[in-house]
Amino acid sequence: MQNHPVDFKRFLAMSLTALSLLTSSAQVSNAQDVAAPPPVPVLTMRPGEDEQAPDRMFYGRVAARATVDLAFEVGGRIVTLDAVEGQRIAAGTVLAALDPDPYERAVARAELSLDQAERAFRRADTLAARDAASRARADDAETARDLAAVDLREARDARSDTRLVAPFDAILAKRIASVGALVSTGEPVVRLQDMSELRIDVELPERLLGRIGDPQEARFEAEIHGIDGPLDLAFREVRTETGEIGQSYTVSLAVEKADMHPWLLPGRSATVRAYLPKAETGVAVPATAVVTRGEGRHFVVAVEPDGDALVARHLPVEVAIPDGSTVRVEGLPANAEIVAVGGHLLEDGALVSRYDGLIAKAE
Repeated sequence: MQNHPVDFKRFLAMSLTALSLLTSSAQVSNAQDVAAPPPVPVLTMRPGEDEQAPDRMFYGRVAARATVDLAFEVGGRIVTLDAVEGQRIAAGTVLAALDPDPYERAVARAELSLDQAERAFRRADTLAARDAASRARADDAETARDLAAVDLREARDARSDTRLVAPFDAILAKRIASVGALVSTGEPVVRLQDMSELRIDVELPERLLGRIGDPQEARFEAEIHGIDGPLDLAFREVRTETGEIGQSYTVSLAVEKADMHPWLLPGRSATVRAYLPKAETGVAVPATAVVTRGEGRHFVVAVEPDGDALVARHLPVEVAIPDGSTVRVEGLPANAEIVAVGGHLLEDGALVSRYDGLIAKAE
């Protein structure tokens, strides 16, 4: 067996070359391992685009302008009660009547008493003119005659009060008494609902009313089952006594063009939407888009192009008006595109991509 001498220098050079190749390969592998992470998909928005006045939704109930219990101003027995519940009634319609006989007799007595007093006064006045009787006696007779005239007017008024007349256009909501019943003065007989203007009453929370300020500045509309399209509402009044529970105020809204819906009756439920005055300060963004750091500093994360990529940029803002799930901020550039949620997880300069459904797209 023949031994071949080893060329040490050549072996060393080959070993160094191999080691260099291995090192280069490891560096490439490590470089791939620490390559920049892929862009983070983010949901973005442009504040102010198509911004409308904020709205709130409430549940309300249709109500008449007023509900009144009618009663006779005199007592007696009811002989007529032409009142059908749910019927629309014109102003001046006779709804019920009492037995008029006692009042007819009272009028007849008052007329006779007035005639008698008139004759007595004429005799006393004639005698006083002839100095056959004192002037004082004639004056007393004149007073008696005037009192008799007053009694006659009261008797006639009482007779007319035996008829119960609708004072306004209304719906007969309830028949309280019945024919044949003996009622006293002021005892309710029927209940009427004033339909000259239909209302919808809603309970407005104290906080929201405080923000609106003047409810006349808001726009209201109602949706009612069975009626096509929303109904325009106009503010009428606010009850300044809060509810026992919930600290809310009752706001009364008038239904415009209610005569177009004859079966829109009191008691029906309605969904009322209030469009609040648009704030003039700042621009509205979701509360989730605002990141708060120490010392009360706020910022939003804007998405800006950087070559062929998108990067996150922290933009300081001032929070103007907190409002539930949204806030109004100042300091955003016009047409800024911001991250709607999750901005607190993004560092300034981080690579991002727009999230579109299940597909993330980068520009």
